[in-house]
Amino acid sequence: MKSCNNLFTSDSYDTPENVPHAFMDNLLLRSRWYFYWKNFGIFVRTGKCGQRGELDAYNQVEFSNGNTRLLEAVGGKLHLRGLNNIDKLNGQPAVIVANHMSLLETALLHSVMRSRIDFTFVIKRSLFDVKYFGDIMRSLEAIGVDRVNPRDDFKVVLTEGKERLSRGKSIVLFPQATRSEAFIPEKFNTIGIKLAKAAGVPVLPLALKTDFLGNGKLLRDMGPVHRNREVYFEFAEPVMVTDSGKELHENIIAFIQSRLQSWYAAEGRTPPTA
Repeated sequence: MKSCNNLFTSDSYDTPENVPHAFMDNLLLRSRWYFYWKNFGIFVRTGKCGQRGELDAYNQVEFSNGNTRLLEAVGGKLHLRGLNNIDKLNGQPAVIVANHMSLLETALLHSVMRSRIDFTFVIKRSLFDVKYFGDIMRSLEAIGVDRVNPRDDFKVVLTEGKERLSRGKSIVLFPQATRSEAFIPEKFNTIGIKLAKAAGVPVLPLALKTDFLGNGKLLRDMGPVHRNREVYFEFAEPVMVTDSGKELHENIIAFIQSRLQSWYAAEGRTPPTA
């Protein structure tokens, strides 16, 4: 198997100032359409690769790298911090708990961390029926939940999550369930901490800001492209769940809130509220 083309080899990364702007994006007056046209092409190629059973680590990273390069080619600024905290797992699987803002997370995460750790997602089960996306998620062995009965969903996540983790595959969980620019602690549940405790693996907290890509009002998956909003991913140190997990849950919420406040302040904005 080919080794992954890792764009990010150090603990941190910031998009250079001299990234050339895509000619076609300028030609289309820097509207959203160039970004979505190129992004959709990457999405289709990834899905077809999944259909062929060829979406291995190398291809996962290559396609996701394409999204990273696209982000930067249309003026996006990417900032990564704490990548060494992934390495502190020493190959051990973990439950990665993060806030959830936009589709940009799933587009970029393989570029950001797949060369360091194997992982999959917990998704809404109906998404397996979406053309190409379903093929990608099946290739990743994603875990599907119905989001109707929380108790049933927890049983699925616990059973299938423990099985994936036992094989060395980490689980990315968005406890908010749905994408939202506003981070609402009351909607940030503890399912990730409960899974980590049951499986005996660490929790790896992840704070992110991806509102560069907005959620659309009419077409949710084709929202505005905010070129003045920068993209951030920051990993905290992995932590074992040694008690009920209540304090850890509160610490993760505080970590995400503090990073969001700092990132928004750097843009002269305040974090959105519900």
